[in-house]
Amino acid sequence: MHPPTTTSIANALAAWWLPLLAGPFVGSFLGVLIKRLPAGEQVVLGRSRCERCRRPLRAYEMIPVISWLALRCRCRSCGAPLGWFYPGIEVAALMTAAWAASETEGWLLWASCVLGWALLALAVIDLRNMILPDALTLPLVALGVFEGALLQGGLPIGNLIGAAGGYAAFFLVARTYRLLRGREGLGAGDAKLLAAAGAWISWEGLPSVVLEAAMVALLVIAVRGAFGETPSRRQRLAFGPYLCLGTWLVWLYGPLMIE
Repeated sequence: MHPPTTTSIANALAAWWLPLLAGPFVGSFLGVLIKRLPAGEQVVLGRSRCERCRRPLRAYEMIPVISWLALRCRCRSCGAPLGWFYPGIEVAALMTAAWAASETEGWLLWASCVLGWALLALAVIDLRNMILPDALTLPLVALGVFEGALLQGGLPIGNLIGAAGGYAAFFLVARTYRLLRGREGLGAGDAKLLAAAGAWISWEGLPSVVLEAAMVALLVIAVRGAFGETPSRRQRLAFGPYLCLGTWLVWLYGPLMIE
C-alpha cells in the first residue's frame, strides 16, 4: 500500500463535504467561544459543563445536535433545560459551510468557511454583549492579508490598503461623531471589523460592505418599528452583525455594480 501523496491529500481536503462534516463541530466550539470569550473565561482548556449543576459533560453528551436531541433538551444529571443556543449555533455553522460550498471550491472553500465561521461568532457576540473582541477581529485581519497573498501570489497591496482604509474610515467617522454629539457613535470594534473586511475583500469592496450593512440595518429598524418597537435616540445598535453580513455577501458575490 502506497503512502498518500501531497496531491491526494490536497484532493481529499478539497472535497466539498468535509467542511459540511466539520461545520457542526466547529459550531459547538463557537458556542463555547461566544459565551466564554466576553466573560474572560478559558475557552480552549476549560471543560464543557452544565451551566446549572456545573457537572463536566462527557464526550457522548457533546455530539453536535444529536446529543441535544438524545437528552431531550435537558441535562442528564439535574434535568435543567439545555436551551436552543448551542444547537442553533451548530446548525448555523453547518449552513455557513453549505453556503460557502455552493459558491467556492478547493482551498478557497476552507478559507470561506474560516471567514464565515469567524463572522458568525463576531455577529452573535456583538448581539449578545455589544462588543467585537480583538481576539477575533485582529487575527481575521492577518488571515485576510494571508489569503490575499495566496490568491495573488505576492504582496496583496489591495488587501493591505483595504485593511488600513477600512479602519481609518470608521475611526474618523467615530471621532467626528463624538466631537459633534459628545457621545460614542461607532465603537473601535466596528473599525477593526471593517479593517478585517478590507483585508479579505480588498479596498474595492468596502463601499459595498458598508452600504449593504446600512441597508439591512435600516430594514431591520423599519420592521421593528412596524411591530410597534420605536428605538430611542440614545438606544445602542449593534452594527457588527450587519457588517459581518455585508462582508460575507461581498466575499461570495463581489461588490455591488452600478451600470
